[in-house]
Amino acid sequence: MPTDTATVHRLAPAVAARLLGVVLCAVAVLILVSTVVIAVADLHTVFLLVPVVLTFLLLLAAWWTWRQKGWVVRLTEEGYRVQWVRGVGVASARWRDVEDAVTTTVAGSPVVVLRLRDGRTTTIPVEVLAIDREAFVRDVQDHLQRGHGLRKW
Repeated sequence: MPTDTATVHRLAPAVAARLLGVVLCAVAVLILVSTVVIAVADLHTVFLLVPVVLTFLLLLAAWWTWRQKGWVVRLTEEGYRVQWVRGVGVASARWRDVEDAVTTTVAGSPVVVLRLRDGRTTTIPVEVLAIDREAFVRDVQDHLQRGHGLRKW
């Protein structure tokens, strides 16, 4: 009987930190613009609570999104799914539809390319994952072999 061998690979901490930096910069601009508008319009400083509350809600939403949907690659018994990667190609497919998996370099970055039987591909940049490159390749190969029935569950 098959066991649940689904694995989830999350964003690398360095990538997550850069994304958080973008969110914090957006928040800083929001507070700056709000402060200028309140000063120019000669409003009471209590109105600064609005951008502060919006900042809190934005950071809470970013945390929730990271917690719930912060994974990049999900490998299951049936197939795979990739999200949050621009230019991935085919974002999800069944292992039966995957012809093979190869490692290569695209724009100087290591990637894993899953080639589908119909000629389409899925390109997964390994540097955005919070896992060692070789360990990720082994995990993909294990799932691919099980999906093709070459290895017992």
